[in-house]
Amino acid sequence: MQVFMVERDLSGIAMTDLSGLMAAAGRAAARMHEAGDRVRYIRSVFVPGDGRCLCLFEAKTAEVITELNRSAHLPFERIVPAMDLAP
Repeated sequence: MQVFMVERDLSGIAMTDLSGLMAAAGRAAARMHEAGDRVRYIRSVFVPGDGRCLCLFEAKTAEVITELNRSAHLPFERIVPAMDLAP
């Protein structure tokens, strides 16, 4: 399993809409996991001043994460391998 970072531009998003997007990511990950894809939504960081949102997922490939975001209709700019350095 590999960690991937999804980079999103959410400029102008309302805070109420932001929580809905993150919930959609979690639901999509759960659906895919139940269907047999080993995928996990780890966490997100949002920078309101820049409208940037960085989401971490764990999966075998970036293609799985691309499919997750597309199936949940979540905007994204890129998906790249990352390292989760949580304490």
